[in-house]
Amino acid sequence: MPPSPRVSIGGVPIDPLTLHEAILAIDLLVASERGGAVFTPNVDHIVEFERNPRLRQAYAAADLSLVDGMPVVWASRLLGRPLPEKVSGSDLIEPLLEHARTRAWRVFFLGGQEGVGALAAARLKETMPALSIVGTLAPRVDMTAPKERRADIVEAIRAARPQLVLVAFGAPKQELWIHEAREALKPAVFLGIGASLDFIAGTLPRAPLWVSRSGFEWLYRLGREPRRLWKRYLLRDPRFLVILLRDLLGKNDGGASP
Repeated sequence: MPPSPRVSIGGVPIDPLTLHEAILAIDLLVASERGGAVFTPNVDHIVEFERNPRLRQAYAAADLSLVDGMPVVWASRLLGRPLPEKVSGSDLIEPLLEHARTRAWRVFFLGGQEGVGALAAARLKETMPALSIVGTLAPRVDMTAPKERRADIVEAIRAARPQLVLVAFGAPKQELWIHEAREALKPAVFLGIGASLDFIAGTLPRAPLWVSRSGFEWLYRLGREPRRLWKRYLLRDPRFLVILLRDLLGKNDGGASP
C-alpha cells in the first residue's frame, strides 16, 4: 500500500493517487488499527524538505503522501512521472469526513486559532449531524522545545480515543508533531491539513475552484494574508524552480522510491 510506486520530487515521496483512492487508502489505515501519518506536500514542503533533516525523517515514515498544489502536479509531468490529480488537505477534508461519518469514526480537530476547531465542528454538525467529533484543541506548539512540554497535548488526545486526527499547525510544524506523537497515540491516523479548519469554519475564505485549478491559489492566499505569507511565497518558495531543475538534470535522487 499504495499499489503504485511513489514519485519523488526534490526527494519528497508522493503517492500517485486520486482523491477517491486516497480516501480508500486512509480507510485501510484506520481499519488496520496500526496508526498512520498522511501528509500533503506542496511547493513549500519541497523547499523546506531540502534544508530540514527532521522533516525528511517525518516524510520517510509517512504512510501516505498526497500532492497539494498544481505546480507540483505540473512538475511531475515535466519529470515524466505524472501524478493523476491534486489531492490537497482542503480538497480531501470534507469528503473524508463524510466517509468518516459512514464509518462512525471518532474524529479529533487539533490546531488552528483558538475557537476555530470548535466553530468548524459546529458547522460540520449542521451538514453531517451523525459525524462523531470527539474533541477540539488549539494549543500553541513549539517544536524546538523539549518533547515533555507537549505531553499534555498527547494526553488530551489519548483521552478522547480518536481514530482520525486532523492536525492544523501548518508546515512543517504539523508534520514534525505527527511524527513525534504518532507512536504514542496508536491506533489514530493523523492527517496534516494546514489552513483547512479555517476554510470549514469560514474564518478564512478559500480560493475559487478555477483559481485553485489554474495553479494560482498561492497568489490568492498571498493577497488575503500578505504580512504572514509574503516571505514564504516571494522569498523562499521560488527555490522550488532550482530544485525542479536539478531533478530534470538528474542531480537529485528523483527516481521512484519504494
